[in-house]
Amino acid sequence: MAEIKDMQRSEIKFFAALWILFVSGCGGLLQSSSVDIKGLEPEAAQIIRDGLADNDPQVRTNTIEVVASAGLNEFMPQVQRLLRDDFVPVRFAAALAVGDMVYQPAKSEVVRLLEATDENTRIAAAYAAAKLGSPEKLDFIRKAALSKDQIIRANAVVLLGKSGDESVLKLLSWAQTDKDSDDKVRFQAVEARARLGDEKIFPKLWAIVLSSYADDRIMGIKAMGALGTEKAKDVLATKLDDEILEVQLAAAEQLGMLGDKSGEKVVLDVFRKNLTAGMDEQGVDRVNVLSALAIGRLRTQRLIIFLPSLLKNESKSVRLAAAKAVFQYITGK
Repeated sequence: MAEIKDMQRSEIKFFAALWILFVSGCGGLLQSSSVDIKGLEPEAAQIIRDGLADNDPQVRTNTIEVVASAGLNEFMPQVQRLLRDDFVPVRFAAALAVGDMVYQPAKSEVVRLLEATDENTRIAAAYAAAKLGSPEKLDFIRKAALSKDQIIRANAVVLLGKSGDESVLKLLSWAQTDKDSDDKVRFQAVEARARLGDEKIFPKLWAIVLSSYADDRIMGIKAMGALGTEKAKDVLATKLDDEILEVQLAAAEQLGMLGDKSGEKVVLDVFRKNLTAGMDEQGVDRVNVLSALAIGRLRTQRLIIFLPSLLKNESKSVRLAAAKAVFQYITGK
């Protein structure tokens, strides 16, 4: 009888130990499914270095924008070298980054670019110079906003919106309504006004967000995020239920930027429910890019686990968006 009781006690201990092991094992599985975000930094950094040296000028341009938006000062020496790039969009983006990052080591080179042969480079250099301590250089950009060249006008409007100078709102309103402004200029003017905190633009933004065209809704959502008011956040929240996945993801990103994590489920569903099944390659890439951008803004623990695979995606655009997300987790920007 004593032997039976001893056996029963032994079995109880065995199964108790097994249960502890099982629970620990589950915890271990959960632990292993988590990701050390700092451990992803070297891979993300290499993606950015490769992007800044890529043969494709569009990739170089996009990578420069990532460096500036994520506040990655360590890559600015390489960005500074791209102020001499052969392609205007690359030089434009590099000058913008110098201004946004207030990168003083590039000041003398920016001053030289004020004499560049193309006006788009000159106005970008003027923006950088203004941010580096010469606010009078904004006059170059104000004049460019009056240009008949729609590309120059659109770029000037973007720069004015980023200037932080509310005195340009009247000029932006003119650019938005002028009969000679094309659609791109008009939208850039709307977004620029939103970025400067002009709440009078809210009804126009709402109309864009309600557009029947998904791409227009995404642009409106981005501008709503730039406005960043409580009313803007309320509108963004309604777009988490949009019929188009890309629109939902854009709204999740902007809400995350404004400190609202309610878009997390949208991103989780992309991966857990395999929502890209049946899409063509271009559609899958676009969803993955938007998902990565949303992850970088939401910065929740449940989303980190998707970054390693996104960093290894075949698409350069997806890898770059994922690298940006990694640094946003680290820097909080």
